[in-house]
Amino acid sequence: MGYLFSFWSSHEPNYTQDEVVCQEKTVYNSQIIVKYIEKIIDNIFRVWYEASWYYASISVRAALKKWDGRFWAATIRHGSIFDHEESRMREITYVEAINEALMEEMARDEKVFIMGEDVGRGYGGGIFTATRGLLDKYGPERVIDTPISESAIAGCAIGAALVGFRPIGEFMFSDFLTIAMDQIVNLAAKMRWSLGGKIGVPIVYRAAYGAGVGAALQHSQAFEAWFAHVPGLKVVLPSTPADAKGLLKAAIRDDDPVIFLEHKFLYRRLKGPVPTGDYIVPIGKGDIKREGKDITIIAYSAMVQRALEVADILDQRGISAEVVDPRTLLPLDEEIILKSVEKTGKAVIIHEAPMFGGFGGEIAALLADKGFNYLDGPVKRVGGLFCPIPYSPAMEQLYLPNVDRILQAVRDLIDF
Repeated sequence: MGYLFSFWSSHEPNYTQDEVVCQEKTVYNSQIIVKYIEKIIDNIFRVWYEASWYYASISVRAALKKWDGRFWAATIRHGSIFDHEESRMREITYVEAINEALMEEMARDEKVFIMGEDVGRGYGGGIFTATRGLLDKYGPERVIDTPISESAIAGCAIGAALVGFRPIGEFMFSDFLTIAMDQIVNLAAKMRWSLGGKIGVPIVYRAAYGAGVGAALQHSQAFEAWFAHVPGLKVVLPSTPADAKGLLKAAIRDDDPVIFLEHKFLYRRLKGPVPTGDYIVPIGKGDIKREGKDITIIAYSAMVQRALEVADILDQRGISAEVVDPRTLLPLDEEIILKSVEKTGKAVIIHEAPMFGGFGGEIAALLADKGFNYLDGPVKRVGGLFCPIPYSPAMEQLYLPNVDRILQAVRDLIDF
């Protein structure tokens, strides 16, 4: 840690190695942890100008200041969705549900903190207001505005998680997760394995993702399939306000890194019932959003709303569609998908990412491998077009799976 401490000390004379030195009674080999933290920070330093280095270290410094000489390793604390004394429902927006989850988890556990671009002072609490009010309530040590360096956000989160904190790294747009792929894929996802399973890295990487809001080429993409291909990560895509709150709380309590993708189209457009009080939605459990008996439509995130719209139209035509929402892609709830297709015999899979190479191919492979005897016809997929996402609203809607394309896929199966 010599270089790291000497660098910080040159900027902060009162900050000394004695404040954070590990004691011999550490549960795990502290030197291994220290070396990993230093390696992570050094990676960040290599891509930053010196003027940003001190700012980047704020998150880890704030975490290490409270280090008490022991490695704190929390366990996953999952409960049922109504694991609280009493609950009542009220309607709030998707982004309000995200904000509530952050507020409640930071109040519940002082080791939870959030960092990202403009999460505190900028825009009054994030460009989408998901972090509104957090700075006023929890202060700048737990709500940290960072420089524009996604790699630094991802890397600092790893360092803080290794010393027992539960960081939330916010990425303004999921497209910029690509800048942090080295930190997320090669470090965060591999850390538990490389340390013999003894240490987790409880990180949530939150990001606004998806098209439909006119954000164009570099601010609208859907990369969930990329992350679902990485052992060690969990990938979560809520489709309703209740799921958004419950799954985010579960992700923050999880001991492994979670990619948490919030669809920006849903932030203020979608309102729904959300329980009060403390509840979680377990990661890895799908949900039947609508019961049906004639055909199964499998969709996640914003495409669940499109699937429900199609199901309403089909109902008027005498076709009963079941809408299955996996909610998490990694781990995937295979059972809920297979049981639904066993009942209906037909499956249409929808996602807004390009169909070629999209996660729908993995679900189709699951049905071919474990549900082939249930099928009355081919598995149909409806995805985004294989092209960059247009800025023009009319062209963007052509890119996305629309009602007509989904209905055509259903008709093809019904007529098969």
